[in-house]
This record gives sequence, C-alpha cells and structure tokens, in this order.
Amino acid sequence: MKKNLITLLLVFTVINTFGQAPNTSKTSKNNYSNNKELTVNDIVTNKVIKAVAKVPLDEALVLIYDYDGSLFAFDLESETIAWTVKATDNHTEMCANQITLLDGVVYVPFINGEIFAIDNQTGAVFWKTRLGNITDQIILKDQIPVIHDGKLFITTQSPNNNIYALDLKDGSLIWNYKLDSTNNDISVLYFDNKVFTQSGTQFYSFEANTGKLIYQKSFEEPIHGKPVTDGENVFIANEKDIVYALSPNKPDILWQFKIDENQSNIKDRIVCKDKKIYFAAQGTTVSSLYALDSKTGTQLWKTDFKDDNIEYILEESDNIFGYTHKAKLFQIDITNGEIAFEAKLTTKPISNLEFANDDSLFYYSDAALIQFEFKTKDENEVYLRTSIKDNAYSAFVKKIR
Repeated sequence: MKKNLITLLLVFTVINTFGQAPNTSKTSKNNYSNNKELTVNDIVTNKVIKAVAKVPLDEALVLIYDYDGSLFAFDLESETIAWTVKATDNHTEMCANQITLLDGVVYVPFINGEIFAIDNQTGAVFWKTRLGNITDQIILKDQIPVIHDGKLFITTQSPNNNIYALDLKDGSLIWNYKLDSTNNDISVLYFDNKVFTQSGTQFYSFEANTGKLIYQKSFEEPIHGKPVTDGENVFIANEKDIVYALSPNKPDILWQFKIDENQSNIKDRIVCKDKKIYFAAQGTTVSSLYALDSKTGTQLWKTDFKDDNIEYILEESDNIFGYTHKAKLFQIDITNGEIAFEAKLTTKPISNLEFANDDSLFYYSDAALIQFEFKTKDENEVYLRTSIKDNAYSAFVKKIR
C-alpha cells in the first residue's frame, strides 16, 4: 500500500509539473547503458506541446538568460521585453547554464533538471523535458546543450549523475549512462561521432549514436576543464595545473603540459583554433593566457595579468577577447600574445561576451545589459534591470542572428 501511494504521489507531481500526463522513460533504451532501470532521481519525462519546426530568426532580439533563472528576449528596436520563459518550479532562481540556438529554436536547460525547446520569435514552447524529479536541488549546472545529428547531449549533477542523449524533435530519451562522480559541471564535447565528458577523476568517450562506452580513463586529480578538439585529438585540463592531449579512440595521453606554479582552475577558459590551444589559468598573484601547439604541446607564447584573474575568454576574428575579475576588458592578438586593446570597465560583466558587430559587443552586468563601443569605450545601458540581487554571479547573452 505504501509503495502504491508513493507511485501515485509521483504521478500527481509529474502531472502538476507539465499540466497533463507526459511521457515518462523509466527504462533506458540504450543496450550499452550501465543504468537501465531509471529511478525517480534519473527518469526522463517529456511533454510535447507542438511539433518542432524551423523558425525564422528575429534579429531584433537579444536573448538574456538572467541570473534569477528566467530566459527573456529583449527587442532592441522597440526596447521592450518580447517574451519571458521560466522553469516550472518557483524556487529556480539561478541561471548557471547557457543556451543553444539552432534553426530558430532555443534550447535552454534550467537548474532543476528541466530543458525547454522554444520558438525564438514568440517564446512559445515546443517541448519540455524533465531529468529526474528533484525539485530542491541543482541538477543542471554549467551546461551548454550540445546538439548534433538530431540529438541533444547534456550531463547532470547529484543525485542524478547521468549523461543523456535526447531526441531533438520531442525531448525524449535516446540513451543515458551513469557517471562515476557527483561533479559533472562541464559541458560535453561532440567530435568525430563521439561524445566526450568528465566526471570527477574520470574521463569518458562514447559513441554518439548508441551510447556505447569507447573508453573510460582515470586520472589522479579531478578533470575540471572543458574538453576541446583541434579536429584530430581531444584536450582537457585537471582542476590543478596540467593540460592533457588525448586520443579520441583510446585512452592514450599524447602529451601533457604543466602550467606555472601557483596557477590552476582553467575550467571552460580554453579554446582551439588552427591547430593551437589557448587557455587561461588563474593564480594567487598572476593569471596567464597560454598558447600551445596542439600537435606537440609546445608553448608558443604566454601573456600575464598581474594582481588580477582572467574570468572569461573567447576567440573571435583571430583574437582572444576576455575580461578579468577587476573588470578589465582585453583583446589579445592570437599570433603573438600581444595586448591589442584593453579598457577598464565601470560595469562588471557577469556573462559571456556577445559581439553585436565589429564595432561593439554585449555583456550583462549585475544591473543591466551593456553594449560596449570599441572606438569610444562607451558602456551603453541597453536594458536596465528593475531588480538587483546581491548574489548575482552569472548570466548568458545571445544575439539572434
């Protein structure tokens, strides 16, 4: 009787979450999965509102994944909010993730385990998927929906701890695999029909279509760097001071590079371009941006930032752009590491940098959407937030284009 009551309560909870009874996957379809019988912690529940369709882009919109956990579209022409979408649970007041735009459809993960597919023009929801059924814990953190060949790949935190491949047309489960650790807060890499991800001290390579484990490699220190590729091999960093080059097909370390003493914490501050790797390491007195040859691991150049930590980097037009903890915006020539441009900002970024055009870029501060003009160094407030939270620490900005 007690078991039946628990099951009935779960059904009522799910119906309340999605509005009507959705489809629930309690058993993995993956023949290679180590987690075939899905519990309440890792079941997949999907609800189709309407069929996914390619949507024209509304290029007047900027998408803002706000630090209160809401996603909204701001119209640059009318200077109004076009639409807003929030997670089902009221407590979900944290961004902590990024979004992916494909064919005019916005895919957004929320920290409570929900993932929505949304029309970029109207904010209408195509489908909703729930990973697990935990309403008071962070399930999705630091995730970017990685999309290839009709699948969405994503990893989850404790108590879920899975990597999932979802069907892009309806959000249903294609395959899953239970990861070893509770620390799965780095987005996955898709490369050569394979998916690569970390979990604590473990690093995995999966067949993207089937979920078959190609290899699992153990390291002494937890892997805490986003995996990237140069088109041949895969590169990762541990949470301390080493960057590794790995074979995509077998667990061979091709080379490893040790960064300077008293530096660590590369995380997602790593990119590849033209057979070179660029990454930023933080330190107690000096933070450095490194460039390595991806074939040999040879250091090509290093640029230091004294008494400041690099918080964010991206590659754009053969330059590395980024900002520091003390709100210094910088541009570094990718060929030699020389600083081509820098500006001390009066508004501190808490998001990514999103280029509007060659002359300006967007970022989100703790109070406003800012458009920074390179020529004048003006910080124009495009959208002023009506409420401010003291614990604001992350947001994400995406220009529709």
